[in-house]
Amino acid sequence: MASKPPTSPAAGPAVSFRRDLGEWRIGLVAWRLLVLQASHPVVGAGMAEHSTYRGHPWRRIEHTLGSGRRLFQADEEQLWREVQRLDRAHRRIRGTGGDGRPYDAHDPGTRAWVLLTLFESVVTMRELGGDPYSGDELEELYREFREVVGVFGLPDGALPPTAADLPAYLVRTAAEELEFTDAARHLLYEMLHEAPCPRRLRFLGPVGWRLLRAVLGRLVTELTVADLPPVYRERFGLVRTRRAALLSRLLHRGGRVLMTGLPDRYRYRSAAGRPPAAPRRPSGRDTRPPRLDRFFREVLDQTGDGHLTVRDLQAMAHNVCWQLELSEDGEARVYTAFEVWWEQLRATMDADGDGRISQAEFVAATLAGCDRDPAYLEGGLLPALRAVLAAADTDQDGRLDFAEYRVLFGSRRVHPAELSHGFRQLDTDGDGVITADEFLRAFVDYFTARAASAPGTQLLGRA
Repeated sequence: MASKPPTSPAAGPAVSFRRDLGEWRIGLVAWRLLVLQASHPVVGAGMAEHSTYRGHPWRRIEHTLGSGRRLFQADEEQLWREVQRLDRAHRRIRGTGGDGRPYDAHDPGTRAWVLLTLFESVVTMRELGGDPYSGDELEELYREFREVVGVFGLPDGALPPTAADLPAYLVRTAAEELEFTDAARHLLYEMLHEAPCPRRLRFLGPVGWRLLRAVLGRLVTELTVADLPPVYRERFGLVRTRRAALLSRLLHRGGRVLMTGLPDRYRYRSAAGRPPAAPRRPSGRDTRPPRLDRFFREVLDQTGDGHLTVRDLQAMAHNVCWQLELSEDGEARVYTAFEVWWEQLRATMDADGDGRISQAEFVAATLAGCDRDPAYLEGGLLPALRAVLAAADTDQDGRLDFAEYRVLFGSRRVHPAELSHGFRQLDTDGDGVITADEFLRAFVDYFTARAASAPGTQLLGRA
């Protein structure tokens, strides 16, 4: 269990881990960071059994970067809340992997590795860019880093005592503990070749995105292999070609020259928006099937394998709890409601009893259930939504104001204009709050309205 964070003095102006972690060129070593983390057998097993990164890779990256910002670039109270959220989320990541070995995300050695790879990535970013830290700067940076990660309550000896001891720790861990897990292999060779198009690049269209991701996937693979530690490449037989080495040098040195010449407001990361999508034209046809298809793909199929299982509902509950930073009791209520929803889905849609529901089965059974019984959604979906509403309603007045709505549905991927549009669509009486009836009616509309003009049909946006 994490201990209350100490009050940390601000880093001196000459060197700052928090500042350098926020530089845009950290993106050049981001994939390397993910591969190193996924190569730890405990992390790899947890990703295989509990993560939805294959189906939602961009959300996984967003969560990782968002958590890093809250740990190292927020105030003390936000830091403490983030540690508590990570503690609750990781409490459920335990079990037995496919090779029969037990794993637990709370393992101190695993936590130390994940945290240290973040520090090591900032150091590597500077080294590859041709502006490495001096010995004194590195020790100052490491002291700042250790003060922050002290909130995790790691036992003595879990972290190297000084920055000078870090290289030997990394070499030893890479040589003795890391494995080329399925998750690491997928990240390195496959994920970018099959990833869905991010919202901000949808203007490219399916063909444009396939061409871009083919080129991007190859470049990221070559860059990542070139930048991985030599001991890692040697152990797992990864070849650093001359072309990859030249690519690494050009990108990192060029990135340093470009970034260090920019004003701070451009050099460091900040939220960037995207233009809102064009409104959808009304149609006279029954619009439920394509809406339900979209709901299955974008909301229900969290693992991205084309089927709905209990793991998908558990992942949905996890993401709700993550966004809202719930207490343990609050999380338990949400998980219980989603378990009830899964039981209804399983009982009414899993005809062969294999524990999986296909997209076609979901759409057909939902249409039939809603047409047959007006109270069909009361069997699972609406109770789950009531639990979500109760969790999001922080002032417990039975309504969602825009601030509460933004916490529940907002993210870096959702443009503020799109978020405001969604809120206005649900706030049917225009009083500035969404009542429980308005909230539930929107989902009923989404599942039952044949025309696209009902407010709830735009729950997933206007595209």
